[in-house]
Amino acid sequence: MAASSASSSLFSLLFLCLLLTTATAMAFPGHKAHATRSAHSNHGPASHNYRDALSKSILFFEGQRSGKLPSSQRMKWRGDSGLSDGSAMNVDLVGGYYDAGDNVKFGFPMAFTTTMLSWSVIEFGGLMKAELENAKEAIRWGTDYLLKATSHPDTIYVQVGDPNKDHACWERPEDMDTPRNVLKIDAENPGTEVAAETAAALAAASVVFRTCDPAYSKRLLDSAIRVFQFADKHRGSYSNGLRNFVCPFYCSYSGYQDELLWAAAWLHRATKNPSFLSYITVNGQTLGADESDNTFSWDNKHVGARVLLSKAFLVQNVGPLHEYKGHADNFMCSLIPGTPSSQTQYTPGGLLFKMSDSNMQYVTSTSFLLLTYAKYLTFSKQVVTCGGVTVTPQKLRAVAKRQVDYLLGENPMGMSYMVGYGSKFPERIHHRGSSLPSVSSHPAKISCSSGFSALYSGGPNPNMLVGAVIGGPDAQDRFNDQRNDYEHSEPATYINAPLVGALAYLAHSYGQI
Repeated sequence: MAASSASSSLFSLLFLCLLLTTATAMAFPGHKAHATRSAHSNHGPASHNYRDALSKSILFFEGQRSGKLPSSQRMKWRGDSGLSDGSAMNVDLVGGYYDAGDNVKFGFPMAFTTTMLSWSVIEFGGLMKAELENAKEAIRWGTDYLLKATSHPDTIYVQVGDPNKDHACWERPEDMDTPRNVLKIDAENPGTEVAAETAAALAAASVVFRTCDPAYSKRLLDSAIRVFQFADKHRGSYSNGLRNFVCPFYCSYSGYQDELLWAAAWLHRATKNPSFLSYITVNGQTLGADESDNTFSWDNKHVGARVLLSKAFLVQNVGPLHEYKGHADNFMCSLIPGTPSSQTQYTPGGLLFKMSDSNMQYVTSTSFLLLTYAKYLTFSKQVVTCGGVTVTPQKLRAVAKRQVDYLLGENPMGMSYMVGYGSKFPERIHHRGSSLPSVSSHPAKISCSSGFSALYSGGPNPNMLVGAVIGGPDAQDRFNDQRNDYEHSEPATYINAPLVGALAYLAHSYGQI
């Protein structure tokens, strides 16, 4: 189905999704503890308009769309782009998302973005009310593309565009004239990381669409199983065979074991097939189930897999996965200041700090895991034990809320790091389309090199990429709002994706939706 007609033709299905998912969430006991505003009276007044932030965090994805834009497109300054993507290899790869401020479609972070958007809806979609339809459209925009990228057996198309040549230009996606090279992995040139992450994305999304669009859900799940089998059978890092094109942009530093465990966890969640449970119990340790890494990102999925698998034990009483509760606890303990195993750095202003380049991605992904794990613990009436210190679900939620509040403006700079939210936010983000005049206001082509004048301009971006969360401040809470400072000023889809779920929870818990 063409992307341009998908939104209108699927409206009724998406509306049914909204009704069914809301009904399911209200019936699910895990939500009872925070079903009403009075249940959270101890929170006091809401710090922020989380509902507004939720709406904007989802709207952002429309600004990152590639392909033929639908009539329902709300980010009006964007236009069609990449309409011949895939033609170099006689395959249709039109659609999907640009990862950040450039015009390349990187399959690895796009798949992770789709997985995390799906997980956000699976856990908190029933709380999103009117925004649920928009969240599902954002997921479908990603999965429609991933289905195209996996349509040929034992082949996955993992990238469109030459990042080196793309980064040598500063031009709107609508004006792209850099090579749209197509990269693929196959049995001879494997890429287990990106294949397994793609399988995870398709499996997670199949859960999202199961009740309201069962045919689409089945298509996603069938593809997920096939892609996972390919990833597991043909093992090898895509950073080896495709190094010149994917490094240093989305080089895999953590290896592919984490993606195999993560994908198996999602397939277990989506299918309940005992073969996936067996795969996890047999291979979990060799795939790094108990490694001490405490970073969750597009590159390293170990922590996410531990939290996801802990749900099977805590909520669904899957006994063989009991050890993942301990693995997840260890991660939580590493985050909480004052516990014996605390090892997480925070800025003087209280922001979790992992690294200077796009640090906010770790803030949003960690906040999501904190809230999600708190939900599982609440359901099972359990806590986290960190040495002699007991950490309650309420404490985990408080830590997550503090991170989200910092992101939304409670920080030494008094700045929201979400574009368009609050009274003070970044105006010079590192993003080509946002920083250059729109096609509607400047129809003439802006060439590759002439756009650089905008990159180094001191003026605000002419087009507001509403909802975009950027890399954020440095380790001392400082932020200069400079467009050419990509480490701190560039947005990315994988920064926003986990934030969607966190904002849905907070908006609901304060009675805003």
